[in-house]
Amino acid sequence: MSGGEVAGILVAVFWAILVSFLAVALARLAQTLRATTKLVADVTDQAVPLLADASSAVRSAQTQIDRVDAIASDVQEVTSNASALSTTVASTFGGPLVKVAAFGYGVRRALGGRKEGPAGPAKEPRRTVIVGRTIPAARRTKRKKD
Repeated sequence: MSGGEVAGILVAVFWAILVSFLAVALARLAQTLRATTKLVADVTDQAVPLLADASSAVRSAQTQIDRVDAIASDVQEVTSNASALSTTVASTFGGPLVKVAAFGYGVRRALGGRKEGPAGPAKEPRRTVIVGRTIPAARRTKRKKD
């Protein structure tokens, strides 16, 4: 066997080993691609119902938002009506009620003064409030004298 034949045999063996490694790598790559394809199919099968549920949830939420918007506009209208009504009531009855109250107070004062007699109404001793306590008038006068 000559050197060229030995070199040819070595190259042939090298190519055989290389092709074997490439065949194993391609087989594993094909297996990985099959598993990936199956995984994508499973995810797609599960994602489609989830997307349908999400779409129905969004539609339901939009319906509820529309209802809340209608309620809010109704509340705003009721608020403006109540404000107008309170303004009308205040302007209609406010002045006359104040006048009636003032008249009643005047009548009570006038009648109350007559019942007391000529000396006038008996006055209650005044109290002074100091830091949440009241001091009777008798004690106050004692303090002023000291």
